[in-house]
Amino acid sequence: MSIQVPPDTSVLNKRLLGNMSFEADLSKSIEGNLGINSEIGIILPTYCEAQNIEKLIDEIENLNLSTSILVIDDSSPDGTTNIVKKCQEKHDDILLFVRPKKSGLGTAITDGFRIFLSLKKPPKYIITMDADYSHNPKEIPKLIAPVQRGFDLVIGSRYCKGGSTRDWSIVRLIISKVANFIASCMIGAKICDYTSGLRCYSVSLVQSIIGDLHSATYEIQIETIRQAHLSKLRIREIPITFVNRKRGKSKLSLNEIKQFISHIFLKQFLEKNRN
Repeated sequence: MSIQVPPDTSVLNKRLLGNMSFEADLSKSIEGNLGINSEIGIILPTYCEAQNIEKLIDEIENLNLSTSILVIDDSSPDGTTNIVKKCQEKHDDILLFVRPKKSGLGTAITDGFRIFLSLKKPPKYIITMDADYSHNPKEIPKLIAPVQRGFDLVIGSRYCKGGSTRDWSIVRLIISKVANFIASCMIGAKICDYTSGLRCYSVSLVQSIIGDLHSATYEIQIETIRQAHLSKLRIREIPITFVNRKRGKSKLSLNEIKQFISHIFLKQFLEKNRN
């Protein structure tokens, strides 16, 4: 079911949509039940995930949690959106937002935050995760529990005690370790994994930082931690195992890695000069 968004609706707040990464067009549609009332919102950014998305959605549904799943797809040419629409026939808690082009992980997550916040009944907790099975959906309950106890951001950590990575090349591991070392020096939040994408945010945290998020790609992971730390909010890590994708093609390009590292160094330079 395609739900058209009228110009002055209360369902999707005009102020929030006006800041989204693509040009705001209130005649665009989000497919699914915008009146959904769930405790947990899950953001799944997708681009060419036809081989993974149905199985992933089914596994999330089988957790039997009070969830709403928001798929933000960047016009995948492999039929990802058609598969999501088939999943919507089985499950009434799936929202689909199709963006006109590939616009980056950072903007997808920020757009997802804004969509969830602007629902009539926003979820209490927002999960972000990869849609390629790098993150195990069975670890979602472990992320939610600490937020329910008062933490504002819980990170599924590959580098804290008990965390690990599997099937990574040495080059990728080095890049990740270097990025985390620089982020740690820059932010000083006393955590081990600044770049993990498997997270749970309290909705109050998202509301407090949404206006300060400007990342286009993978640096969104560091930016959200930085904003939470500056606001003196409570951050916790739990150990996870990150598994390199087994189906489909990795979308982390060399150019995106360069942008990510450049962002870290630029932030560090600006912080030093500001002080």
